[in-house]
Amino acid sequence: MHLFADISSHGFGHLAITAPVLQAVAEIIPNLRLTVRSGLPAAKLRQRIYCPFEHIAATSDFGYVMHDALSIDLAATAAAYRAAHADWPARVAAEAGFLAALAPDLVLTNVSYLPLAGAARRGIPAFAICSLNWADLFAHFFGRQTWAAPIHAEMLAAYRSARAFLRVTPGMPMAALDNLHDVGPIAATGRRHDLGLNGDKAVLIAMGGIDHRLPVDNWPRLPGIRWLVAADWRCTHPDAVAYESFGLGFTDLLCSVDAIVTKPGYGTFTEAACNGLPVLYQRRDDWPEQDCLIEWLQRNLPCLEISAEGLQTGSLAKSLKALWGQPATQRPALTGAAEATAAICRYSPTDSRC
Repeated sequence: MHLFADISSHGFGHLAITAPVLQAVAEIIPNLRLTVRSGLPAAKLRQRIYCPFEHIAATSDFGYVMHDALSIDLAATAAAYRAAHADWPARVAAEAGFLAALAPDLVLTNVSYLPLAGAARRGIPAFAICSLNWADLFAHFFGRQTWAAPIHAEMLAAYRSARAFLRVTPGMPMAALDNLHDVGPIAATGRRHDLGLNGDKAVLIAMGGIDHRLPVDNWPRLPGIRWLVAADWRCTHPDAVAYESFGLGFTDLLCSVDAIVTKPGYGTFTEAACNGLPVLYQRRDDWPEQDCLIEWLQRNLPCLEISAEGLQTGSLAKSLKALWGQPATQRPALTGAAEATAAICRYSPTDSRC
């Protein structure tokens, strides 16, 4: 069986959702041929996808043009969507030709819609999987613009052409799609390591896969607290440590710290909840996906919202104390990867073990 997976490089959450599903499929089909197209670096993909795969270093979507991890460049995003759909039939035909040459048995996308349109043109079974889709976000930001309706219709038609849109938990409502198939949470689990901090608590600062530097250099010192930040921040705070220096993958790092400061994002929220890591989060500016993520996190993990001002000034002492004072919760059951794999394998044309 040849599976073609298209993974968006708009942050790391799309990879975090897709990788466990690809691994589960590979365990069912040991002779699986896997091709992955993504703009993420191959090294980043291999940190999550453990089975062999061929990497096509390209992107078929851009999601949204970002100023930083928390704010969208709406003008640039609108221009990019108008350019992408200026000759949509030609793009779909080109994608169909690409898939014909690649000859996959199945297509899985998270969450570009172009591969779905191309697969439909070629008659190749296709699935989408994600907590969001670009069509709903497009309607939220641009739905009232006079130029938007034809583009939105093309996006929806592509998503609806899939055998199923596997909506992971937690996920947006996606009321415009008639092919939804709900699956449970998907997240990686890790193990705790001793970071050698002599009893200090470690707080990881991780705002997702899009650059967003916080002014940790100017934060006040908090006794017994160490800040784990990206090495390329070149942080001068005396209590800051580059998290890369521990040599751990992201999930094991999550398991080894005492709290994380982040933004709402599927991968970070679900992995924190499923590994029992308390979360301080800053809301994103007008990002419609975040409400379902925050509501789910509040039910499944000690967490607190932190203001933008608090992250600028480093006024986190009271928030951390309150966070660590919350009672522990039962960790969510990780049923999503198995459920998604079962749905995908029902359509496997070459392997009866599915």
